[in-house]
Amino acid sequence: MIPRKVTLATCAVGFAIAVAAAAPADFPRRSVTVVVPFPAGGSADAVPRIVGAKLAARWGHAVIVENRPGAAGTTGSTTVANAAPDGHTLLASPAGPLVINRFVQKAFSFDPLQLTAITVMAGVPTVLAIRSSLPAKSVNELIAYGKQQKGGLNYGSQGPGSTSHLSAVLFQNLTGVAMVHVPYKGSAPALADLVGGNIDLMFDNLGSALPLHRAGQIRILGVGTATRSPLLPDTPTIEEQGLSGYRSSTWFALVAPPRTDTAIADKVAADVADILKMDDVRERLTSLGLEPIGNGRARTAEIIASESKQWEAVVQAAKLPKE
Repeated sequence: MIPRKVTLATCAVGFAIAVAAAAPADFPRRSVTVVVPFPAGGSADAVPRIVGAKLAARWGHAVIVENRPGAAGTTGSTTVANAAPDGHTLLASPAGPLVINRFVQKAFSFDPLQLTAITVMAGVPTVLAIRSSLPAKSVNELIAYGKQQKGGLNYGSQGPGSTSHLSAVLFQNLTGVAMVHVPYKGSAPALADLVGGNIDLMFDNLGSALPLHRAGQIRILGVGTATRSPLLPDTPTIEEQGLSGYRSSTWFALVAPPRTDTAIADKVAADVADILKMDDVRERLTSLGLEPIGNGRARTAEIIASESKQWEAVVQAAKLPKE
């Protein structure tokens, strides 16, 4: 899982100077489409829209964010995997379509490790949120409550194989609480049902859940990272509350089709890194509970490969069938 703190200075070192010399002078030649494989409304959609607006101003060409939800992000990510490798079609995605879906979906048709990594734009902790009417005030109280329920608890997710899904599976493996999965097409509709009391809980990223928590519409019980979030300093981590080894965070990466010119990927990564240093961009992302990153092609490829192994182990331990 991605480290919680990554400094932009560290992220940018090693590729910015090389990119300036090697980047294609005529890129982009026209508008660039950034496919988001989830519905509008969540952090997966907000991050590329914030960054994309700045890229459009820098490039002098439109950056079109296109939502193509379906199959827990596989519909949109497959579109990009099969697109022309010229840099004009990119994928902005959280971890699910890039490191998890191939282990849980029968119809998955491409190798995410063959996509051309560009950069991780931002990262955010996973949080455990419950409906406001549920009586638990801590993770331990939720576990006790769940074990008393005959039918167990029902939890929402962004879709089968998403980070939110496997975060719940990991929780279930560690606690033994019986839980029923209710998949949705993205964070927004799942959170809407959590607010409405139609599901008991959800593991989601802090950026999406925080406004609802602050409004009292849902309640965040714990944070999935190793340390507490500065945005929720009084909310303990899930591990602090007794679940040793529980770690879950998410990140929002920008990737291109396989065989995209690495010079193009490096140029986009360098431009994004510059944008993430802008005060107004950092302020907007931070207000959403997100940490700006901007780490470049090599590090992004390492993260995708590493997290593929980690979440594959969770899938295998839970013996999840492919659906």
